Amino acid sequence: MFKNKNLKWLLLLLTILILLEIPGYAWMKQANNTRAQRSKSLLSPVIMVPGSSATTERFNELIDQLNQTTAKKHSVLKITVSREAKLTYRGSINKNDQEPFIIIGFDNNKDGYANIKKQSQWLDVAFKSLMENYKFNNFKVFGHSNGGLIWTYWLEHYYQQYASETKMKCLMTLGTPYNFTENNPNNHTQMLADFIKKRNKLPHNLKVYSLYGGKNYESDGIVPETSVAAGKFIFQNQVKAYTAVMVTGEKADHSELPQNKQIIQVIQQYLLENDKSPKDNKEKDD
Repeated sequence: MFKNKNLKWLLLLLTILILLEIPGYAWMKQANNTRAQRSKSLLSPVIMVPGSSATTERFNELIDQLNQTTAKKHSVLKITVSREAKLTYRGSINKNDQEPFIIIGFDNNKDGYANIKKQSQWLDVAFKSLMENYKFNNFKVFGHSNGGLIWTYWLEHYYQQYASETKMKCLMTLGTPYNFTENNPNNHTQMLADFIKKRNKLPHNLKVYSLYGGKNYESDGIVPETSVAAGKFIFQNQVKAYTAVMVTGEKADHSELPQNKQIIQVIQQYLLENDKSPKDNKEKDD
């Protein structure tokens, strides 16, 4: 009687353990499948974030011009994040497109450091969704104006949770005011001070390009050149490479920079990869 009772308890315990193991095994199998898909993926998207007061339509002309000059056409997926962190998708990624453009914008696209923090959080919601749906193992990013600030904050506060699964290969910012409207490089805004404090969170293998306009050799009409240059306090000696590029002439003012032909050439040369030969890509990685 005593032995039968113990045997029943033992069988019950074994049954419970097996039932507990089943979902764990299923989760592990799914995780391994996802990891395998990600490691084999050829997808390398370019993810863009516009500046304050701009929507996902901000880069339409830029993308049109790039698609006129690149050998392969890039499909476009646009994501708008609401104040409640809900995602709205428009467009799609073509099946054979290995380097699509993904634009992420926000319903609340206002200026200010507090908003940049919120937008970085919303950016992370969108990025997490992209990782789950498209399983890419590397990507490049582009940010115009405050879009570059949003990406920088995201890098320092959110990127590490994805670093083992995917690699940000390049950060390209355009007219990004790392010190807001402050002209004196010795006066650091709270945002710049915070960026410098957290810069050890930046990936060391990252290439950073800071592009800006020199409408009057002091600013692009809105952002002071010294504010863009303050990015060196964040990135220099912290990432693999930090390069600053100034463009002048036609369409060198802040609002027209994304349509500037020199900017488009720099994007094509340093941000895009799949339009180049394997030799060109190897030279970029060296």
